[in-house]
Amino acid sequence: MTRTLDPATRTWLIDQGFAPAADAPWLEALTHGSFNGSGPADAADYQRLEFLGDRVLGLSVAAWLFRAGDAPEGKLSQRLNALVSGATCARIARGIGLQQHIRLGKQARDDGGADSDKILGDVMEALIGACFIQHGFDTAQGLIYRLWAHELEGDVGKAKPPKSALQEWAAGNRRMAPLYEVTDRSGPDHAARFTVRVSVRNVGEAEATASSKGEAEKLAAKAFLERFG
Repeated sequence: MTRTLDPATRTWLIDQGFAPAADAPWLEALTHGSFNGSGPADAADYQRLEFLGDRVLGLSVAAWLFRAGDAPEGKLSQRLNALVSGATCARIARGIGLQQHIRLGKQARDDGGADSDKILGDVMEALIGACFIQHGFDTAQGLIYRLWAHELEGDVGKAKPPKSALQEWAAGNRRMAPLYEVTDRSGPDHAARFTVRVSVRNVGEAEATASSKGEAEKLAAKAFLERFG
């Protein structure tokens, strides 16, 4: 199994600004678990670098948002979660043609793994991790700002309804979908009050009360994002 970068992949990495030096971190970043097989030396896949790249991406985007204005924490969190979500990472990955450079096993490739949002997003983060390992934080941050420029300057994560924002936050953080429950209804029909609890498994919950179920759900989602987002 090859332990050196394919010439076409090396050229692509250079063209995208990743500036590969040693091959090992880039091979690891581009390797899906299905590609492994022949021995321990071939076992490294992108998961560890993805873990690292996710943190580098989050800090870089958070710093950009903090410097870009005086938005309150809730709105900063809403935009951050949208900008670093798996869907956004996958969109960036497609934009730079990452699909053809991912090292996948035959079955995973035949199953469409090269165009999977999950795999594309993970490999994009792994490449950021490899850049950080090889060139340091400033270079990795500069790369992120260039690749994410359109997203950062655009409307991603802005003015999104709280329920949609919470749904996106949960997906972006690989959590189960939010669960909404009416925990109390009081008052006469013409002036009813609904209390709704929203919860995300293994994260937490928040409650809100309003004159309609829909409004209570919206307020509960907003409270959840302010507390945990």
